[in-house]
Amino acid sequence: MAITLVNPGGLPEIDVYRQVSIASGSKLVFVAGQVAWDADGTTVGGGDLAAQAEQCYLNVATALAAAGASFDDVAKLNVHVVDWTPDKMPLLLEGIARATAKLGVTAAPPATLLGVAALDVPEHLIEVEATAVVD
Repeated sequence: MAITLVNPGGLPEIDVYRQVSIASGSKLVFVAGQVAWDADGTTVGGGDLAAQAEQCYLNVATALAAAGASFDDVAKLNVHVVDWTPDKMPLLLEGIARATAKLGVTAAPPATLLGVAALDVPEHLIEVEATAVVD
């Protein structure tokens, strides 16, 4: 594997991701922010953060596969959520859990969660971008 995920001593251990990603591969893969569009460009899960998070992660997996990568190769995720408040965390985690269960992976790379005012289309509630490293 080109990615090693660790929680170093001296930093808090977070349940849903690791604090550090150590990359040793030779090919970088940058996945543009993925929103809750299906292959036809139709928004999935209008008004449903969990459904949209699931679709975003599935779209990231599709993009990674096109580059010969998977979630096991992800070094860093950035997650942008419209009008973020902490009470939305259970919905976000539910959507991620459904996607990772479908994909058969445990996505735990370092991640940054950012609250944003809006995304490209008003019905989009979340956007997920990834950086991966493969051998």
